[in-house]
Amino acid sequence: MEFKDRFYLILAGIFIASLVSCNLIFQKFFTWTPFGVYTFELSVGILPYPITFLVTDLISELYGKRKADQVVISGLIASVFVMGVVLLANYVPNTSWSPVNNELFEKVFGLQGPAVFASMIAYLSAQFIDVRVFHFWKKLTKGKHLWLRNNGSTFVSQFVDTAAVLILLCSAGVIEWSRFLPLLENGFLFKIMVALIDTPIIYGVIHLLKGKIEIAKY
Repeated sequence: MEFKDRFYLILAGIFIASLVSCNLIFQKFFTWTPFGVYTFELSVGILPYPITFLVTDLISELYGKRKADQVVISGLIASVFVMGVVLLANYVPNTSWSPVNNELFEKVFGLQGPAVFASMIAYLSAQFIDVRVFHFWKKLTKGKHLWLRNNGSTFVSQFVDTAAVLILLCSAGVIEWSRFLPLLENGFLFKIMVALIDTPIIYGVIHLLKGKIEIAKY
């Protein structure tokens, strides 16, 4: 197997692991006040999620749109499979000596139907938008200005993702509409900060791979 193929499998593995972990840990929330300026109230599920956009941008840049779409679909299939495993594990009764009983397991891993459905719809919308906006800018700039397509695609897709999941959750009654704007602001600002941070990362990876992987044609 060539290095190019091995690296694609590594990126796909990171993508799927990040996506699946989002749906497993999303029920815990935390606060974060960087530099004492702004306080974020966020689900811990948001921590690995921006990695998925970094990975799809890398795959788009190195392997093209088709490969990026493939990993997005693979991520969806993996998420649905893990959801099925968790539902099955939640259904079977615990033994009398089990360290984790049914109630505790359901509280930690019990998937909330509307929340997971909203997450999947938002995921598909955002990831496909990210891939297409990335390639739109790549074609428009004739392969130049990587920072523009990296940030431009991520900004648009992250806003769509955050807004879509909140609209679906509010419509389903999981979250009150009064929380929509604060959560939209919190989630989008956090994702923008992460997107700005991952720009030098993607430049660094592309630089390290010079001579090993040929960048996909625009």
